[in-house]
Amino acid sequence: MSTRRPAGSVSHNNSGRVVLVSGGANGIGRAICDLFAESGATVVCLDVDDQAASGLQDGIDFVRGDTSVEDDCRNAVEFTVEQHGGLDILVNNAAIQPPASYVPLDELPSEAWQRMLGINLSGYMFLAKHAVRVMKKQQSGVIVNMSSGQAHRTARGVPAYGPIKAANLHQARQWGVEYAREGIRVVSVSPGAIDTPLVRASLEAQGGEKELANRHPLGRIGRPEEVAAAVLWLSSQAASFVTATDLEVDGGLGAFGSFADPYPLPESP
Repeated sequence: MSTRRPAGSVSHNNSGRVVLVSGGANGIGRAICDLFAESGATVVCLDVDDQAASGLQDGIDFVRGDTSVEDDCRNAVEFTVEQHGGLDILVNNAAIQPPASYVPLDELPSEAWQRMLGINLSGYMFLAKHAVRVMKKQQSGVIVNMSSGQAHRTARGVPAYGPIKAANLHQARQWGVEYAREGIRVVSVSPGAIDTPLVRASLEAQGGEKELANRHPLGRIGRPEEVAAAVLWLSSQAASFVTATDLEVDGGLGAFGSFADPYPLPESP
């Protein structure tokens, strides 16, 4: 009898699936936790924000941890497996983009670069490393790396976030190839401008929401739940032939051009 577990169920029913989401207390991560829980999955949220985590849905487990610390990542995976018997889906979502990083490269504080590397890149590797060890035994699993539209195109004054997010995208490609024969799919999602606290901070640093909205062919910025829906689909059996690739959820921004260029649409109502 095969011990292989399905790599995800249909998007509207994740009953029996166990999901670990990093950075799940706020923004896109919070929406991902909520949507998986609503679809029947068992959800574990890894985050450093105790206050935000206190508002998670009933039934979502919270593990406090800093993803730049490998022991914290290992502990989160071990907690998930010990409490729930396995790990079917890992969503690498935790990321920062501090205001101090919105400068030309020659003005970028080394501390900001190192902190972003730790959380936005090493954290993905640490969690995936320990998750893969569980998924290999199961001969199934899905890892979703949250990348960014800035991994595909860039703008002035962001010398750190985009290059690091491009590395997240390539992590998913490499891991997807590496572990395909182990029944493990790995993909990345590249959101455009989504209405989250991180993007709100970016808007304060770089410009207003109306201008940014009108750069998108759809005439608005996205909602966290729209990105969560993409993650849910990619994690499901409906996407069973999708691996080592990226999905842009960006309102058409990438098809038009760069973050730096305005889109000539009338202002959104």
